[in-house]
Amino acid sequence: MSADRALRVVIVGGVAGGMSTAARLRRLDADAEITIIERSGHVSFANCGLPYYVGGVIDEEDDLKLLTPTQLFDRFRLDARVGTEAVAIDRSRRKLIVRDVDTGVESTMDYDKLVLSMGAAPVRPPIPGYERARSLRTVEDAASLATEVQGRPAAAVVIGAGFIGLEMAENLASQGLDVTVVEAAPQVLTPLDPEMAILVEDELTRHGVRVETATAVESIEESTVTLSDGRGVPADLVVGAIGVRPDARLASDAGLEIGPHGGIAVDGVNLTSDPDIYAVGDAVEKPDAVSGTKSLIALANVANRQGRRVADHIAGRNVRHVSSFGTAIVKVFDLVAATVGWNESRLQAAGRPFRVVRSHPFDHATYYPGAKRMSMKLIFDPTDATILGAQVVGRQGVDKRIDVIATAMSGGIPADQLADLELAYAPPFSSAKDPVNMLGYMAENVLGGDCDVVDPLDVDDRVASGWRLVDVRTPAEHAAGAIEGSTNVPLDEIRERLEAVGDGPVLIYCEVGQRGHTAAALLRALGISAQNLDGGYRSWSAATRAAARSRAGAQPAAG
Repeated sequence: MSADRALRVVIVGGVAGGMSTAARLRRLDADAEITIIERSGHVSFANCGLPYYVGGVIDEEDDLKLLTPTQLFDRFRLDARVGTEAVAIDRSRRKLIVRDVDTGVESTMDYDKLVLSMGAAPVRPPIPGYERARSLRTVEDAASLATEVQGRPAAAVVIGAGFIGLEMAENLASQGLDVTVVEAAPQVLTPLDPEMAILVEDELTRHGVRVETATAVESIEESTVTLSDGRGVPADLVVGAIGVRPDARLASDAGLEIGPHGGIAVDGVNLTSDPDIYAVGDAVEKPDAVSGTKSLIALANVANRQGRRVADHIAGRNVRHVSSFGTAIVKVFDLVAATVGWNESRLQAAGRPFRVVRSHPFDHATYYPGAKRMSMKLIFDPTDATILGAQVVGRQGVDKRIDVIATAMSGGIPADQLADLELAYAPPFSSAKDPVNMLGYMAENVLGGDCDVVDPLDVDDRVASGWRLVDVRTPAEHAAGAIEGSTNVPLDEIRERLEAVGDGPVLIYCEVGQRGHTAAALLRALGISAQNLDGGYRSWSAATRAAARSRAGAQPAAG
């Protein structure tokens, strides 16, 4: 590049990572020629808000648009060209071939640095009739779908029970549609473990949404969807939310390296295999903080962070290499589910050792009105206490807790040291021992050998091998629901009723695990072998229901 010529930067993709690159680079270089190419009719829009526009939560389409091309030019002198598709990259001449979407006319653009931010494309499987299925990736998609919903269709089928699928199910149901969610996996929200996901399914059912898991869509007809077991489901409207795959075609056609998961391969500063081409966002494979390998993590905040770092690198600044934990959260009616890192299922599949503690704390002090229970799960390395993942499901305070744990993971804080975090406390917001602190205490107990906990799904094996099952809740709690075969010995009576407990080994449980921990510690002090059920009756109930649901879904359909 000539010293007397401004740097020419072309960015393909005008959302999230692409726009972050452009805006940051302009702040660092007032003279650079920055051009943004966007296939759709809008740039700088809030694609995560699209389901809420369809559901009427966001009233105006313009509320989704952060800045228009005119505003981008006036404020940043950015040349944003909508309705323009990148067709090919001529790497040897550093030219990008583009096509006008409306006219089909092609032209070329010179670049010194090229940034690919094409995002991901919806998966569209070869299901007969799938052309009826609507996707939701652009403002145009949302506007079209909202118009269709305003026509008052009676029933909708959402194919896919991931984050977007469940957001769509909620918003369609809120518009009065009869909604069915169909998911090929045995559960909704596969980033969660089954005993957490079943709580989300309960919430969907409670609001009238039918959930069909371990079920595939066989075909889509004019007003129905046929499932793999032959049943027909009414479907005036069909939304496809099966997932997305990296839009890496442009990079692949140009001979750039593609990673093992189908995303564009990039290094620590997001450079591709071409030193003049960067790639950011959902199209690229990102370093996974748990495994150290590359994975696909389609999150807006990660794309925005990558865009900023690419701008820094283009401008000659030092750039930190940052991996991703995949922190994500979703609202499903009145429930919130969040996750960070790996779940238990994924760790098991990878053969990585781990330990788990489960808790069901209230989001704030119970003596202050309005306290709601959460379900929390912390997964950590049994040797060095590295936090490997966490999941939280509840009605209040979920976002705060998952963010604290995500921050701890980023800072390398081990599981037991969550106990030492000094978190803000006042009765309306937390307890003196915050739920995150409590997870730390529990991990500390397990790692220090002060107690050992039994997984909810291991109860039957313990009983079969001769362990006695003792419920230390009150008689009223026991009568309301208990594990079959358990003896009720309330915690406050346990010293006087040791004969009912027996000589051991004993598996203790209570409602959420706290009283069980106290009882197990007491019995061990008295010389009786005892262990506590992790997460108590509440975790056991969710885990066994989820396991039964999965087994039922795995059975072949009748007939």
